Amino acid sequence: MQIHIARTTLSRALSVVLLGIASGSAFAQAQAEPQTQTTPAQEPAPAQPAVASESPDVTQLDAVSVTGYRRSLQFSTDAKRESTGFTDSIFAEDIGKFPDQNIAESLSRVPGIQLSRDVNGEGVNVAIRGLGTSFTKTTLNGSSIATASIGLNAQNQNREVDLNLLPTEFFTQLTVHKTPTAGLLEGGVSGVVDMRSARPFDNPGTHFTYQLQAEYNDISEKTSPRGSFMGSWTNEAGTFGALVGVSSVRGKIGVEGYETIGWTNPGLNEVQCGITPPPGPNDDQAPYNNRPASCNTGGGGNWLIPSHVPNNASAIGAGLTPGAPITRDMLLALNPGLTIEQIGEALVPRLGRPVHMSGDRDRDSVVASFEWKPNEDMSFYLDTMYSKARRTNERLAINLVMRNFAANGAIPIGMQLDGNGVITEATFANAQFFLEARPYFEDVQFWNVNPGAQIFFGENDNIKLDVQANLGRSWMFRESPTVLVNTPFTTIQYLNQGGDFPTWQTDLNLNDPNLGWTWEGGRVNIQNEKRVTETQGARADLQFGEDKNNITVGFAYDEAERRIQGFDNSAAWEDVACRGLNPDGSVPNPRLPCAGGPLAAVPNANLASYLKPGPHGFVTVDFDRFKRDTNYYELRDNAPESGAANTAASTGGVHEKNMGFYVELNGEADILDRPLRFNAGVRYVTTDQETRGPVQSGATRNYVTLKSDYKEVLPSFSAAWDVADDVVLRMSGSRTMTRPNPSSMLPNTNFSDPVAQQATRGNPDLTPYLSTNFDIGGEWYTGDEGFIGLTLFDKRIDGFTVLGTQTIPFRELGIAFEDLNDGQRGAINARGGPDAATVTVQQQVNADGTLNIRGWEAIWVQPLDKWVNGLGFMANYTKIKQSAEGDAPAVAVGVAPDLWNATAYWENDVASVRLSYTWTDDMIASQTNENGIPYARRTIDARGQLDLSASYTFTSLPTEPQITLNVINITGESMRQAFHWDNATYEYYDPGTTVMLGVRGKF
Repeated sequence: MQIHIARTTLSRALSVVLLGIASGSAFAQAQAEPQTQTTPAQEPAPAQPAVASESPDVTQLDAVSVTGYRRSLQFSTDAKRESTGFTDSIFAEDIGKFPDQNIAESLSRVPGIQLSRDVNGEGVNVAIRGLGTSFTKTTLNGSSIATASIGLNAQNQNREVDLNLLPTEFFTQLTVHKTPTAGLLEGGVSGVVDMRSARPFDNPGTHFTYQLQAEYNDISEKTSPRGSFMGSWTNEAGTFGALVGVSSVRGKIGVEGYETIGWTNPGLNEVQCGITPPPGPNDDQAPYNNRPASCNTGGGGNWLIPSHVPNNASAIGAGLTPGAPITRDMLLALNPGLTIEQIGEALVPRLGRPVHMSGDRDRDSVVASFEWKPNEDMSFYLDTMYSKARRTNERLAINLVMRNFAANGAIPIGMQLDGNGVITEATFANAQFFLEARPYFEDVQFWNVNPGAQIFFGENDNIKLDVQANLGRSWMFRESPTVLVNTPFTTIQYLNQGGDFPTWQTDLNLNDPNLGWTWEGGRVNIQNEKRVTETQGARADLQFGEDKNNITVGFAYDEAERRIQGFDNSAAWEDVACRGLNPDGSVPNPRLPCAGGPLAAVPNANLASYLKPGPHGFVTVDFDRFKRDTNYYELRDNAPESGAANTAASTGGVHEKNMGFYVELNGEADILDRPLRFNAGVRYVTTDQETRGPVQSGATRNYVTLKSDYKEVLPSFSAAWDVADDVVLRMSGSRTMTRPNPSSMLPNTNFSDPVAQQATRGNPDLTPYLSTNFDIGGEWYTGDEGFIGLTLFDKRIDGFTVLGTQTIPFRELGIAFEDLNDGQRGAINARGGPDAATVTVQQQVNADGTLNIRGWEAIWVQPLDKWVNGLGFMANYTKIKQSAEGDAPAVAVGVAPDLWNATAYWENDVASVRLSYTWTDDMIASQTNENGIPYARRTIDARGQLDLSASYTFTSLPTEPQITLNVINITGESMRQAFHWDNATYEYYDPGTTVMLGVRGKF
């Protein structure tokens, strides 16, 4: 068991402030209206808040006369003004109408929010103030949720929530809590995003809205429909209401891109780098086979140049003599002007490949909410949501093979390098391409049930009880077969001179099925993946006093489970497709290579008949016929569990039980005759974790369960001081936490040597990420929705992990001694037996260091009615700086140092136009040592995106139909990563421009 109580200056100061306020004016009754911003235990403010009691000091949210986007901004401004801590909210413009087509896109308009996009440009996850997406806690109506879905090209095996699974039409408010309260669920070091779904009493009466749209993407060149319907009703007595909504999308994706899977350099042998072999056995071939580190001082070395010139048309056509040794002198002669050191460090894509993705993105979702208010002191609600998605992706790539596992790689001729060693031009003899046809078929489901109640009792109804429960589940299954076949060896011209990515020229017609494609070096894969997430919990909060002056105590229970399973039957499919089986169905002994021999279901002689010209300049596979003739479906359905999926996510699961207890104080005081409101509290959290995963010992595979637990104390304090009628100053100090990444905790113990002395495993004893936070800032409210705000923030984060080594007794591994093979058992007995023998284990451990994140964010929302009625703008900017102490990583990856976005808007009673631009600066995407090159790390290019939203309403027609137009990524901006050097493209994706034309109405 572990317990951590922060002994920092800040935590001591918070405790003193909390006690001091509690003993002073905790229950001073100021003559002001109760604030609309509530603690998480209270019902969130709806999109159309109820009328507040009369008070000249309070902004009447429901008195706003503007509509549409300005109405949304007005509610956001008022909610921010009335809050005590640092929060930002986004409200629906109307029931079923959010400002953006995607929840993540809406959140990206908030200062300090960075959007994580999928390769098709769609927003998926959000990060807050300089930390990754797994540091953001996402809740639905104040309760924990988890999704099992993943993106087109991602793992998402930690704590991310994919927001594209949930329709924006179902929500009325998104709130970003950048500073915590004690009543807020823990788990977000960087912040908490809460999504409030629609309820019937948000808009009393009977209402029905509909929306139909057609969507066109210029990459897929296809048009697809989407639509939503939502109806709500409340009875005349105002005691019961129901809301039901349906959303359906039949989307198409189209992505053109380029991938590399990293960059590498030659791994030269002793003859090629010109060194004298060390003394050893008399082996004439050793200098050709040995590739020592002294020949490859810069790391990498995945490009293996042949030791002798191969006997093929490509090498002969290049003027090389088959069988001649490829020596240092030959390489220098073939590449004049370069030294052997430059040749040995020359950088080239490992698998440079144009990639094309197309497919369906279908989603059907339902929301239902019921409210019962038997009297003015009681209200009950039941919120439910269900979403089902079917996603396909016809993914095709043609790979230029530069990384190879045998010494049969390309031979460089006439290489030109830039000052960083990146190849800018070359002729490659003995080059080869392979086709990788890898379609995805993915089914995802998500459901959540969220009942709750609010009850007032006591004298003057000054005691309030909030109770809530939640139950949710999400699951995903992805099927991803792969067929990989190779071209003949050829000679190509390679260019990397200032474009978005390298290109080549070849005499081969890659779109010809009869080119001479071969199984030699090819493969097939059956790699499926199943994910399940489950959440359940309950909360109870008891408030003594009215909303601005109270003491609240509460309890929360949350349970979450995440399971990932990979399934792999590739070997059995290869035995049928390209290796071959005996007539009785048995595997030949020895097993045949994947070479398309006569016993194979698809022999080389017939391979061309299973290929067909593709739409992108290279062939594709006739998958229907290929699967049918190779027994694919039976092998898929009987695929055994594997250690990992093809997304590299490890098989295993994490089960967490969390309990939280808190006390929170809200109060008011006058400082220099100006009102000050404050929130102070402390949250005590316990966590019990079980991690479960497979452990491989020789041929034996067993599941091991490891347990851990820890406790945390999380104090928080926030204050907002109205120093003038239109000026609010704020400060906040807090301690926040994020639990360890599940992917680092899975057991997955494997021995890396035959004597069971070296092992790798996950670490279930990792402690949480803990952050000590301080924020200070303020806003000047200029009228209507307008305000100018500035916030400075500081985070000191502990708990980052590094690869560590420890020696433990064999018994602590959790592996049964009898499951080891004979050699391993004998070795352990020789070391004293299973109780005495020790094992050296490598695993992730918490680093003894601190990552510091400091920054500031500014926002300006300004109506310009003085010049043009209905005109206005919103702009914000965030600056982030990172530094490290001790063994903490130098930077948190995926953090842009500069973020900004701006929106110009105009609207009147019937028309509106909104133009938004979002900018994310260059950022670091990985730590160093990418692809074994010590200095190398990946970077993400800066990117801006321009979007348009416009509408016109025909008020004189039935249902007041509103014609809507949305254009996403108007300028067609691409997304790009680089491998350390700017001209070394790691990956590049062009999602294109999407146009959506629709109609929306209500009655």
